[in-house]
Order: sequence, then C-alpha cells, then structure tokens
Amino acid sequence: MTYLRALTFLLLCTSNALVCAAEQTSAPILGLVNASQVRSQDRTLEFWGYHEYDGSQNYADTLKLRYYNPLNIGDWHGTLRLDTAYTATYGPLLPAQSTGTYSANNAMVTIWGGKAGWFGNVGARVVAPLSNTGQWLAGPQLSTSFTPASSSQNLLADISPLARYMIGFNTKAPSGVAPPPLASRLELYPTVGLNLGPNTQIRFWDENGAVYNAAGGGWFVPIDAMVTQRINKNLLFAIGGAKQVVQTYQLYNWTVYGKVALTF
Repeated sequence: MTYLRALTFLLLCTSNALVCAAEQTSAPILGLVNASQVRSQDRTLEFWGYHEYDGSQNYADTLKLRYYNPLNIGDWHGTLRLDTAYTATYGPLLPAQSTGTYSANNAMVTIWGGKAGWFGNVGARVVAPLSNTGQWLAGPQLSTSFTPASSSQNLLADISPLARYMIGFNTKAPSGVAPPPLASRLELYPTVGLNLGPNTQIRFWDENGAVYNAAGGGWFVPIDAMVTQRINKNLLFAIGGAKQVVQTYQLYNWTVYGKVALTF
C-alpha cells in the first residue's frame, strides 16, 4: 500500500508539472512543437519475432503479440497497450540442453495519456510472470514527443523520449529453487525517428532502450535501430537490431527483431 500511495502521489505531482509546463510553452522550440497529445484513435495489432544472443553460446527466440487500443476517459485521452510473449531458450550451458521448447514468458499492461495542452504523458506499466519462475513488476512512466513545426518534408520525424521506473515484488519459483532477486531499474528510451522516404523511417532506441540497475548498480546501454516501411494505412513492416555498447549490468549481447503491424 505504501508503494501504491507513493506512485499515486508521484503521478499527481507530475500531472500538475506537465500542465504548468504547457502553459509556459506555446511557441516552437528549436523548430519543434510538442506533439505528445496527438494520437490516433485506430487500433493496432502487432506480431513480433526476436532472436537474441545472451553470451556463452546461449540464445533465446521470442514471439510477441502486442495490441494498442485508444483509451478515453472524459477529457483525458490515452492508450492501452497489452503484451504477451512466448520464449524458447537454448544453448550448451542451459539446463534444458538446447530443447528450444516455447513457454509462456511475461504479460504486460501499459497505460499512458494526458489532457489537451499537456506538455507530455503520464502512465504506468504492470508486468505479470506467466511461467513458474519470475516476479511481478510495476512502475510509473513519463513521456513526451516533439515534431518539426514546418509541414514541409523534414529529415527529422520526431523526438519522443520516455522514462520508466520498474520495481519488482511477489517473486515466484519452483519448489527447491531460489527465487530471482527483486528488480529495481530505470528504463530510458531517447527515441529519435528519421524519414528515409514518404513511407519509410529509421527509428533509434524505439524498441530497446538503456537500463540502469538500481538494485545492484550498473548500466546496460545498447545501440538500437529499426527500419519501418508502411505499405498502406493498415499495414506496416519493420526490421531492427540492437547491440550492447555498455554492459556493467548484463541483459543481452545482441538481438535482431522484426514485426508486422495491422491497423484497423
């Protein structure tokens, strides 16, 4: 309950700060305008595939299903995101000895949004473990977005930074196995989108961001890039990859991924 009260207080304080910032910022800044409250009312279903190398010849293949739905409550407008994943790990040092069998990983619920005139969005994420080993996680997030003020064609598509702090609780593990240590981490996504063509973008740190491990110390900082190609208003393809460049907190060595997005 203490954590929930603190989270509620933080979100209320942040909301007031965003309103004050919006009242003081109406003109373009460095040729950019705030676009954090510009959002589509369409629904999007995404199918993701990940291939990850964790080091020591250990790999993980993950299939993800992700769904975005508009969420409107009075004059508050936001987005509800639902995620679920199945993962198969394999390698000579893993107990399963390269079985490659897919099993449930985590489910996530993320909500964010704001009101007209707000300088950014506030939200929160909850992660639920679907396997017999893992932990629940929850935490608040803040985000905003800026786009070029000019309507003419620009190389820059958007700058959309996001910060999220996740705290673990209620660990679970099979009988006789030590549960994982509780997580406490800061996640940073300094997302930048560049236009390569009318329907093509390259996006940096959109899917994989930097992580600071507050529980034990250490940073994980990757280079992450994803190329997206919109076929029409209902269909988009993307392919990307990430490679760690700073890993005093270990997550993975490299990963490649792709998605198919259906909008309706």
